[in-house]
Amino acid sequence: MTLIRHIGLIGLMSLLAPLARADTSAEIAQASAPLSEGVPEVAVVRLQALLNRNLPNAEWCAVAEKLAEAQVAAKEPEDTLVLLADARVRELPWAKFFRAQAFAALNRWADALPLYEKLANDEASPFLGAATFGAAEMLRALGKREEASRKLGVLLHNKEWAIRAQLRAAELYIEMGNAPDAQRLLEEMKPRSIAERRERRLLRGRLELLLQRPERAISMFQALLKRPERAGHATLIAALFGIAEAHLQLKTPEAGDNVIEQFIDLHPADPDLTLLFSKLDDLYRAEHKPSRHELEKWVRRPEEPRRTFARWYLARLEIRAGRRERARQLFSDLRHTSTKSPAIPAAFLEFAQFEVADRHFDEAIAILDDARLLHPEPAFLARIDFLSAQAHYLAKRFDTATAAFEQIAHSNSPWARVALFNASSGWLHLGNQARFLVDYSELEQQGSDKEARATLRLEEALMQAAKGDKKAEASLQQFIRDFPKNPRVSEGWVALAELAFHSSPPRVDEARKTLAHATESAPTAAAVERADYLSIWVEEAASGNETKVIELAKRFLEQHGLSPFAPEVRMKLAELYYRRQDFANAQTHFEIIAQQHPDDSLAEKALFFAAESAMSSMGEHSLDRAIVLFDQVVQKNGALRWSARNEEALIERKLGKTKDALALYDEVLKSDAPQSEKREALCAKGDISFETGGSENFQRAIEIYDQLASDKNEPSHWRNQALFKKALCLEKKDDRAGALETFYKILDDETREYGQRELFWYYKAGFNAARLLEEDSKWESAAAIYERLAAVGGNRSDEAKARLNHLRLEHFLWAD
Repeated sequence: MTLIRHIGLIGLMSLLAPLARADTSAEIAQASAPLSEGVPEVAVVRLQALLNRNLPNAEWCAVAEKLAEAQVAAKEPEDTLVLLADARVRELPWAKFFRAQAFAALNRWADALPLYEKLANDEASPFLGAATFGAAEMLRALGKREEASRKLGVLLHNKEWAIRAQLRAAELYIEMGNAPDAQRLLEEMKPRSIAERRERRLLRGRLELLLQRPERAISMFQALLKRPERAGHATLIAALFGIAEAHLQLKTPEAGDNVIEQFIDLHPADPDLTLLFSKLDDLYRAEHKPSRHELEKWVRRPEEPRRTFARWYLARLEIRAGRRERARQLFSDLRHTSTKSPAIPAAFLEFAQFEVADRHFDEAIAILDDARLLHPEPAFLARIDFLSAQAHYLAKRFDTATAAFEQIAHSNSPWARVALFNASSGWLHLGNQARFLVDYSELEQQGSDKEARATLRLEEALMQAAKGDKKAEASLQQFIRDFPKNPRVSEGWVALAELAFHSSPPRVDEARKTLAHATESAPTAAAVERADYLSIWVEEAASGNETKVIELAKRFLEQHGLSPFAPEVRMKLAELYYRRQDFANAQTHFEIIAQQHPDDSLAEKALFFAAESAMSSMGEHSLDRAIVLFDQVVQKNGALRWSARNEEALIERKLGKTKDALALYDEVLKSDAPQSEKREALCAKGDISFETGGSENFQRAIEIYDQLASDKNEPSHWRNQALFKKALCLEKKDDRAGALETFYKILDDETREYGQRELFWYYKAGFNAARLLEEDSKWESAAAIYERLAAVGGNRSDEAKARLNHLRLEHFLWAD
């Protein structure tokens, strides 16, 4: 445990004073007096002032030695390293020792280790024992426990260091799970001081945890907490952690979190709040329903930095509970805190990761920029820079992202190789083949694994395919040849199938065969998903077998319900049901799309057709449901808004609610709706007047139809429809001559649309005109109209010919 290592460092520092060479200077003694009095910060100020004088070399070195010792004690390791870089002291033994201490304080274990080892190899060095112990600590921090154990073995017979070495060696054995050797050392040792006895008790508690005896462990840890004022801070924190671990073993994390919550409640500014809240979070994770009471209380209370940590960890709790907006608010409050703690940048990073997960990339980047202003340590700054580059990449700002990845790739960042890979991918997105090849070559030279290079080659081919590059097919085939055993080779096959299917004309059989290759090549989950998706469209194009297509679509949704392709597949399934007049199933799937993907581009269309399906079904409350759905379409304020209003009005007409329908049509006519929707609404108002009946209403309808028919820019089917309906109104008003003349206007119109006459209303008008003439026994005129209808050659021409023949036979109208 890191906490136990703190005990060792504290003990190590306590031995520094007698190791430093004696200084007889009264000024130096006076300036360094606060160091021995436990206030090293004052000693730093006084000794720095003394050092700034124009001192002789020997005295300057003596002051520098004391200043380095004070700086390390005051936790100012960066300043120590700057001081000891001076050539006058750099190679002196004491300077090496304090440089090692400074590196250790900065967690730069690898830099501290050689300095300790050099001093430890000098038998005459006054730092021999301390340096050996320090080297063991560094090896342990670097995860080299066996080597650390051997180093400590050297000190087991050193009278001055034996107890500390035994304690640390026992701790190492516990960390390595070696209970017998740890127990042996703890029984053999004879601690002299109270601090050593307390540390032994702490290690005995940890040994009981290792032996799966948590009740005994709790008893030992609690003994340390009974008189906290007599225990060192590190020992106290380690005991709290021990109790927490014991309760985790007992599966009673609620009891464990009580102990840590009580401590945090009493110590809102404890220097180890970072560790305490982290452990508390571990306990909350182990609980089925963790209580947020204490965190909520600390968020409301002003004591810092506890309030900031409470916001952070309460946000974590809310994320796990699915309350993301509450978590976002807590993180936002934390972001604007004035609290300064080395741990706060980690909270900012977590907040940024949270926003990236929610695809709020710009917000994430702004949070990371704020984190940089907190001056985090270099290792953490590297994580911030990498995540910022990722956010730009995901936001499709490939130029910015690629430049950032390039900078990271050519730095000493631990993310350098991954960044080089991402930079290569970025160049692909930017279409810069030359830079991609440079980075790809560099990855090869760095010994990047074959799979990573294969991934880049595949990404290159997929990018070409996405951009419609003619080289895509050859690149995919080359990838399959070069990397036949690669786990993602199936994705290459699927991409080839997609190219075949989307070619012009589609090579459907080739697409089918290529998909079969993908299935035979141990497909990845991504390949299976894309292949199943493509199979739906291939089957539809190949056979047109709707039953088979429906089966494939249903299977896709069962197996890939969370796929980004799912809304499109469900839309296809719903459309197929709608086409087959299975309106109940169609409505169900249209509504699922709208509910599951309310922000998707398909949502509005899905809602609209769910409403259309409801209108067409025979359910008891289907029209009521259709109105609700159409109203939801209107609320989306999209392209189908006014179509939905017109459909709502139609339903109101079916329900006999004419006034409500007229109000809806007026809303459309007064809006910024497209002309097509306004024509629909205007015509419907005329229809309502016609259906209502009565001379006044027929006249109102005629005026509306005249308005529609008078616009020369109207499509001919609208003009013809208006004239036809006007003629019906005139007929209802007993103006048969006017009706006949109006019907004939449609027949007399030579307007063509895309080279073809509008025939629907043309035929209706012709047959009705002929009917009027027949009713008036005007057989020759009626025959002339039927002859005209038969000559058009449309879908009712045969009907017109039959009627014409019947009329001629019945009334002897054959020409001579």
